[in-house]
Amino acid sequence: MTKKILFFDIDGTLYDHEKKLPESARRAIMAAREKGHLVAIATGRAPFMVGPVLEDLDVDTYICFNGQYVVHKGELIHGGIIEPDVLARIKEKADRDRFPLIFMADREMVATETGHPHVGDSLSSLKMPYPRASETFYMERPIHQALLFCTEQQEQEYAEAFPEMKFVRWHRTSTDILPAGTSKAGGMQRILDREGLTMSDAVAFGDGLNDIEMLEAAGVGVAMGNGHEEAKKKADYIAGDVSEDGIARILDQLKLI
Repeated sequence: MTKKILFFDIDGTLYDHEKKLPESARRAIMAAREKGHLVAIATGRAPFMVGPVLEDLDVDTYICFNGQYVVHKGELIHGGIIEPDVLARIKEKADRDRFPLIFMADREMVATETGHPHVGDSLSSLKMPYPRASETFYMERPIHQALLFCTEQQEQEYAEAFPEMKFVRWHRTSTDILPAGTSKAGGMQRILDREGLTMSDAVAFGDGLNDIEMLEAAGVGVAMGNGHEEAKKKADYIAGDVSEDGIARILDQLKLI
């Protein structure tokens, strides 16, 4: 098989339901690399949240913040930001609605308030601690992504009020906020360009709503059996559950190992 570049989401794709990387997945990905394929990460997580999986898989090419932050072989090649004036307007509305926000920089995330149950609930699903709080952090550091904590129904009002932004739900109490047009697929294209490859050379693995664009764009899109139904509709293949050797089995099925 010709060389492919394999883009893996983390949560629900590489990480199982306990937020651990199954040994079967690690071995299979190493075997794919030995076959000559390239391995990259494509996640909604921040750079400071992906160190363990990069180390476990010996990866230095990755997409964070759903395409806002792209590193190729250890070099930052794209760092998209959300303009402070836009963040200020979003925060003004969220403050009125009494919805907390998190602002995410490359090395830290900061909440607008402490102790909110929606923040604690969603971050605990990622095994992440509650961050410190600050009212001014978004004015002090480049912000690549924000999180709004509200219900799916409440989110619609923000999507209508801020058409220049994109809202992608990842938890029942939280949604990502990104500039419109941002996606993991865009990050993939930047890496493929550096490698002299095309989307037909890409194989994407994901499970969530923020994976849909890359599953559609890649030459082969694989949704996990435990994934969101909308992601599965856009995939070329459905793998097994992440906790049931889903990655190892689909890599074998696709003859990538």
